[in-house]
Amino acid sequence: MAFQAGGQRSQPRPVPESPEARAYLQDYATLLEAVPFPSVVFDHRWDVVLANTAFAALFRGIGPHPTAMPDDNFLRFVLFHPDAGTVLGEHESSWCLPMLAHFAAAVERYGHDHGLQAIRREIAQDPIMEAAYRQGLPHWIRATGPHAMEHDGVVRPLLHPDPRWSGDCRVVGETPKTLQAMGYSKLTLVLREARRPAPAGRRPRRIRRTTGHLSVVPAQPD
Repeated sequence: MAFQAGGQRSQPRPVPESPEARAYLQDYATLLEAVPFPSVVFDHRWDVVLANTAFAALFRGIGPHPTAMPDDNFLRFVLFHPDAGTVLGEHESSWCLPMLAHFAAAVERYGHDHGLQAIRREIAQDPIMEAAYRQGLPHWIRATGPHAMEHDGVVRPLLHPDPRWSGDCRVVGETPKTLQAMGYSKLTLVLREARRPAPAGRRPRRIRRTTGHLSVVPAQPD
């Protein structure tokens, strides 16, 4: 899409051919902007179609990256951006592994999709992430159960740049039928107000990796 609720993207996505679909997305962008929590609409590759101002505010401190900006492709951001852990708390266990599980399901369903294959090649270029994808991920799913990879309803750690919000959020998946028919999904991160202000000068420690890849592979069974 050429438009987002929170601003213009550098590389516009294809616009739906149907005038009705385009009009619906324009109106849905207006609706999304009225949502006070970070909210995003994406396709099966996790290419962002729409994102609101609250979503942009959550990631306002993220540095530039050629392929992994959160308002461009959210999957790439989670997996490859070196700043991802400064916003996504417990980054590897709470965000990377569930997203890798969703990516594996997408590859199984859309195996010849060029965008997904490009992400798969990038995963393969990092030995630790490749081991996590091929070996650690199946073990993690067996150990935690299939429900662990679900987004809707799960509470995940989040380090919001605004200290008014606490260190977690509830992920809510709510995709209307019209968006589903277009092949899109929607996620909203419901923020929680902090119970008390953080002491001055004592913000939670944020970890920035020197690379955008996993550093730990879950232990494997003997």
